[in-house]
Amino acid sequence: METLAPAAVRAEAPMGEVLGDAQVSEVLFAALEEAVAGQRTLVLVPDRTRNLPLSRLFPLLSEALHRARSVEVMVALGTHPPLPEAEIYDLLGVSGQPAGGLPGVANHAWADSNALASLGSVPEERLRQIAGPVWHDSLGGDLLVRINKRALEVDRVVIVGPTLPHEVAGFSGGAKYLFPGISGPEMIDKMHWLGALSGVLATIGYKETPVRALIDEAALLLPTPVSLVALVTDSSGDGDQVAGVYAGDPSQVWEASVARAGILHVSWLDHPYKRVVSCPMPIYDELWTAGKAMYKLEAAVADGGELVIYAPQLSRVSITHGEAIYKVGYHPLAYFLGQWQRFEREPLAVLAHSSHVRGAGTYDAGGGEHPRIDVQLATAIPPEDCRQLNLGYVDPASLDLAALAAEEGTLVVPRSGEVLFRVKS
Repeated sequence: METLAPAAVRAEAPMGEVLGDAQVSEVLFAALEEAVAGQRTLVLVPDRTRNLPLSRLFPLLSEALHRARSVEVMVALGTHPPLPEAEIYDLLGVSGQPAGGLPGVANHAWADSNALASLGSVPEERLRQIAGPVWHDSLGGDLLVRINKRALEVDRVVIVGPTLPHEVAGFSGGAKYLFPGISGPEMIDKMHWLGALSGVLATIGYKETPVRALIDEAALLLPTPVSLVALVTDSSGDGDQVAGVYAGDPSQVWEASVARAGILHVSWLDHPYKRVVSCPMPIYDELWTAGKAMYKLEAAVADGGELVIYAPQLSRVSITHGEAIYKVGYHPLAYFLGQWQRFEREPLAVLAHSSHVRGAGTYDAGGGEHPRIDVQLATAIPPEDCRQLNLGYVDPASLDLAALAAEEGTLVVPRSGEVLFRVKS
């Protein structure tokens, strides 16, 4: 274990190795045991769309929090579908019915005004400064910052989650578990749209981004003290081992975890490929999250090439946003900005998701849209739906992954969604 600063500690495994539970536990105790003593504590955790051995880690965390006055757990869902209570306990590695001493659990309810409290706002002038050259009038107006009210009713918030390259924020983790993790829809919409205006290729895998600046700005409005446990998993794709654990002061902890994730979760290619077949991990059970198979591989596709999302088990676009996505379809950002009056009433988070999955491209009123690459689905989403969504369709049964992997100019990536692929040039 190493001290980062008086308020933060870390443990990192040598390259190619992983940490044992005892090493993780030592860091958790050092950072949290005194910090939570006598305090009502809210622990924020990810859902199953984040690869983390939470069922093994949570018992270690519970031991480190033993001096807290009370502990409750909230799943920082953003807009993801809520989990049944039994599934939350399973996620935490707690089997059977809750017994004495176990925490209460809850899902964040982003669309329930009764569950939210206002922290104030980020003025439009400040939004303009944060957005800089990517400012668009669609970001206009002061940004109301609302958060789940439980974060104001406790004495301390403890965030637990992995740090990975991220298409909207640059890197995941840290205060992102507050915004959008347990925030209101206003923040969710504008931060995702700001990420779309910035572009995935200019955002993913970069520590300093406009969205991260907006997240940090909103976090300043939260009066409740926050501790962060940031974890960097091994890059095998299984996510069941920890290569680094960082705990304590959020800003110091997050920056240290980004440095490690930027090594372990970035893969460098010598050249781009004409075709990339990206096979998202099973934890992504709808296109809303399986789009990471595109985001993490977009840079690996040559201009005019194609990316195939191969997930035969995936049958839906989004439980929460499906209707809006089918209405809008998938298009490059320029398609929306070039005819903004047509789309200005659509949810900004949906437009952002659409442009992220479709990738970079151009638009002109006379010639229509011109995506940089072709994006096709080899999933259980039927061909007629793909046409409506403005995505290509490939029958997954027609693909021989082993044969494709042997083809020159083709890259097949199993268990995609976490490792970011970049081209050296």
